[in-house]
Amino acid sequence: MKIAVIGQSLFGQEVYKQLRKDGHTIVGVFTIPDKDGKADPLATEAEKDGVAVFKFPRWRVKGQAIPEVVAQYEATGAELNVLPFCSQFIPMEVIDRPKHGSIIYHPSLLPLHRGASAINWTLIHGDKKGGFTVFWADDGLDTGPILLQRECDVECDDTVNTIYKRFLFPEGVKGTVDAVRLIAEGKAPRIIQPLEGATYECIQKKDNAKIDWNQSAEVLHNWIRGNDKVPGAWAEVDGQKLTFYGSTLVDNGPAASGQPLEIPGASLPGIVTKAGLVLFGNDGKTLLVKNLQFEDGKMIAAAQYFRSGSSAAVELTEEERTFADQMREVWQSILSNVSHIEDSTDFFKSGAASMDVVRLVEEVKLRAGSCQLQNEDVYMNCTFQDFIQMCVRKLRAEDDEEELIVDYVEKNTNNMTIKMPHQLFINGEFVDAEGGKTYKTINPTDGTAICDVSLAQISDVDKAVAAAKEAFEEGEWGRMNPRDRGRLIYKLADLMEEHQEELATIETIDSGAVYTLALKTHVGMSIQTFRYFAGWCDKIQGSTIPINQARPNRNLTFTKKEPIGVCAIIIPWNYPLMMLAWKTAACLAAGNTMVLKPAQVTPLTALKFAELAARAGLPKGVINILPGSGALVGQRMSDHPDVRKLAFTGSTEIGKHIMKSCAVSNVKKVSLELGGKSPLIIFADCDMDKAVRMGMSSVFFNKGENCIAAGRLFVEETIHDQFLKKVVDEIKKMKIGDPLDRSTDHGPQNHKAHLDKLVEYCQTGIKDGATLVCGGKQVQRPGFFFEPTVFTDVQDHMYIAIEESFGPVMILSKFKSGDVDDVLRRANATEYGLASGVFTRDISKALYVSEKLNAGTVFVNTYNKTDVASPFGGFKQSGFGKDLGQDALNEYLKTKAVTIEY
Repeated sequence: MKIAVIGQSLFGQEVYKQLRKDGHTIVGVFTIPDKDGKADPLATEAEKDGVAVFKFPRWRVKGQAIPEVVAQYEATGAELNVLPFCSQFIPMEVIDRPKHGSIIYHPSLLPLHRGASAINWTLIHGDKKGGFTVFWADDGLDTGPILLQRECDVECDDTVNTIYKRFLFPEGVKGTVDAVRLIAEGKAPRIIQPLEGATYECIQKKDNAKIDWNQSAEVLHNWIRGNDKVPGAWAEVDGQKLTFYGSTLVDNGPAASGQPLEIPGASLPGIVTKAGLVLFGNDGKTLLVKNLQFEDGKMIAAAQYFRSGSSAAVELTEEERTFADQMREVWQSILSNVSHIEDSTDFFKSGAASMDVVRLVEEVKLRAGSCQLQNEDVYMNCTFQDFIQMCVRKLRAEDDEEELIVDYVEKNTNNMTIKMPHQLFINGEFVDAEGGKTYKTINPTDGTAICDVSLAQISDVDKAVAAAKEAFEEGEWGRMNPRDRGRLIYKLADLMEEHQEELATIETIDSGAVYTLALKTHVGMSIQTFRYFAGWCDKIQGSTIPINQARPNRNLTFTKKEPIGVCAIIIPWNYPLMMLAWKTAACLAAGNTMVLKPAQVTPLTALKFAELAARAGLPKGVINILPGSGALVGQRMSDHPDVRKLAFTGSTEIGKHIMKSCAVSNVKKVSLELGGKSPLIIFADCDMDKAVRMGMSSVFFNKGENCIAAGRLFVEETIHDQFLKKVVDEIKKMKIGDPLDRSTDHGPQNHKAHLDKLVEYCQTGIKDGATLVCGGKQVQRPGFFFEPTVFTDVQDHMYIAIEESFGPVMILSKFKSGDVDDVLRRANATEYGLASGVFTRDISKALYVSEKLNAGTVFVNTYNKTDVASPFGGFKQSGFGKDLGQDALNEYLKTKAVTIEY
């Protein structure tokens, strides 16, 4: 068809483009005149295509059509007028002229909300359903017959902008084009609008957008969001007109803490908090406003209301002045109608529009990748001087971020004062769990309570996942340059190093780890892990692939490695911080966001880590930490539809359950590091002293709470007795006691339930006929201590030969000299395959055994030697997927193949 497009804006531009793509001939575009020397986007697009563009200031004078204007329109020979968005009054001589008449897009479900402010009134009235109508134009005001309607849900906190971007714009373009398609096919209906339910509301302007405070919180919220951003709901505050933006309804939880703000006419004073301005309805319920705008046009975060005029100007360095000069050129190119950009030049008063804001943000990103701006930053710093000051502060990491508020539990121990967060960490804030639920975390050294910790509930998981999803999809983390992401992760590692003694002390009192080991391994390796993966951030890349079977053969295929999205991480209690680091570092380096559940019995270093991550500058929502039960929190993480990846370290039994839940919910990507019964084979030709030393370490390292602990030692029969004697002699020298004592070798088990299981495990071994050489019982002292234990004469069928103890229990079995294949058969006769080891001076034997052992890691003449660059993970029922090394990144990435024909 021959179509005349009458209207303006990006919406009109998109409709125009789609109509051309559908094969229609656009015989003319009728739009508004240029503003401040800039053409409307619809005009720009049409002129680029060589389509005739008409820019009439008006179509009528004193209610009568202008003959010259109508004549120019008639000359186009249009068969249909399409009005996607039009702010001008079009005379009926033009509306009725085409063969098929005229159709108009209207952003409401007619006959509801006729008039020019339909979207505003949809929100002001609190409608649960919104949508748009394409109708046949008549001589009434939005009263013509309906051709097509489409509806959507209106979300509680929608604004004009959000509902427009989410539905009314994209679906409105499709709907308008579909309406034209129906007309072309002769299938377009004409449904008379019903009189019942018809409403007409006035145009929302600034003078009628004043807030009436004598209403409920929900009505106030609807009024503010219904006027957001144009014209803006306002009220008199402190003798000036203040406009409110970014309203959300909030649950009436604990009383908000902050500075009161008197608002004339309001039932209660507002409260300026770190989250924004809390306002009260006459029903006592609350809403939260994020941003405020003063009469001079300056916009600020509501949380900064009492500090809005306090920032002193920063003096620019030479490098920063160069950046300012570059940005002055960018402003000049955008504001082409302004002869010279002064410090006082106002971006918006000089004619800039919303698309110019997007361009400015992108221009900054190109010139200073570490300066990640939001559109709101431009609105809040609209003069050139304020804009540059804001950018420089961000570049210096001095952009006056909200203060992190931490309700510490402090303890004086280990010659220092440790400060421990104890609340959930969600969306960059420490918060109480739903309902204020808590539990006590216990010090295994003496069995006393350390502190009360917030106990996450299902609703807390949902909040954390929502925060992580928003941070990934909408926040700066998802847009951040990979190198800048790496810098933040490296900065986090530096902060962890600054706090390493405090972290090690917290780890010791919460998990029972010997302090020297906690300092070197639990914390030391965690720092190394974050530094290692920080270096990978800008080295994640795909590949170019020649494809040979496709015709024609001019093709380019390449792959992209992309982050998965929201990742759930569930970690165990044996290495609380290190297990966090192994998974979190790779997850973040790949560009994901995360929700992590530490073990319920060891939450404290994870919460301290959250504090350090916030102080390092990781954006809100990227990291969320939820102490809680596996049955509740872990299960919800496994089931949650917005979680796209789950990484778990723990028992095989729970791993199987998680895998099933992830499959049933939404087929999440899963990586599992599960149980082990790692064999260690010691041949007679070994270095005996080293084999004894490393053999003991393979079992008793971290008091046996070690996933790769040697669960069974096979010792060649000719050296068995000698090996056993040396081990017992060494055990007698071990000091059992306070893990904070630097001379302690062996600390308490992690928690009481685990201690009880170890006692039961050893009793089973004795009952089955194994020989208990030493240990096998709880140490008679306060706390959860268990003696280093040795069993020998352990037969393959015995329970302790099959199942792991996860404690300081050495299981010895003899094997016949010269029968390498038989001992390999016995070593592999397990459903687990996490780690293994061999001691021998014969390199050929070592290589043969390492090849035949069915485990993810094989140690030769050493044990427990893990490194951040070496992949770690098991086979069989020890799980799948890798931590550490480059392989770990693939657990948190997805591969996309792109094929181009040229």
